[in-house]
Amino acid sequence: MRTFVYIDGFNLYYRMLKGSPKLKWLNPKQLASDLLSPANKVERVCFYTARISPRPSDPNAPARQAIYLKALASVPEIRVHTGSFLTSEVWMPLTQPPEARPKVYNWSQPLPKAVRVVKTEEKGTDVSLGAHLVRDAFTNMFDVAVVLTNDSDLIEPIRIAVQDAKKTVGLFAPVEHPNQGLKAVVSFCRHVRKQHLSKAQFPDPVVLPDGSLVTRPSSWR
Repeated sequence: MRTFVYIDGFNLYYRMLKGSPKLKWLNPKQLASDLLSPANKVERVCFYTARISPRPSDPNAPARQAIYLKALASVPEIRVHTGSFLTSEVWMPLTQPPEARPKVYNWSQPLPKAVRVVKTEEKGTDVSLGAHLVRDAFTNMFDVAVVLTNDSDLIEPIRIAVQDAKKTVGLFAPVEHPNQGLKAVVSFCRHVRKQHLSKAQFPDPVVLPDGSLVTRPSSWR
């Protein structure tokens, strides 16, 4: 069965990878193949992410991401689709009483009801994923599709692909209890666990198409 896999990179990162650097050298094509049956021929893996910017707390993050994107490029079936991050300063209400890290932060009296914060939002990736899934379903690009996400914004594109395009669309769930709306519209569900990620790591180093090598970032070892 011709199988396409659509990976919500933002969701994958925050649900499974953020606190586990040793799992970040992930080969998503290998992960998909391991989770599916031998009858599924994984012909394309669409990986949706956004280019990150350096921050004072982690100035090397963009360089690590660039290395990982090079590793992804070594797999012919993987296509990377990039959105963008929108950063803005907005007023946000505080919980009452507020909490802070570190705990020793001394809130002034009287306590403010709102503070100005830096808010970062990922733009474009979930829209692209949903649009590509629907397009590929109606143009008969696949027999089976699988979406790795727990984002309820993708319920409607998946529903259209299943109910209107009459395609089989599964869910790779990166959480123990997937969104119920997603579970209601997909054809099947597989839970992604950390042992699956551990098994599906790239070799180190990775050989690129031009013969050059790219190595796992040292902080991911």
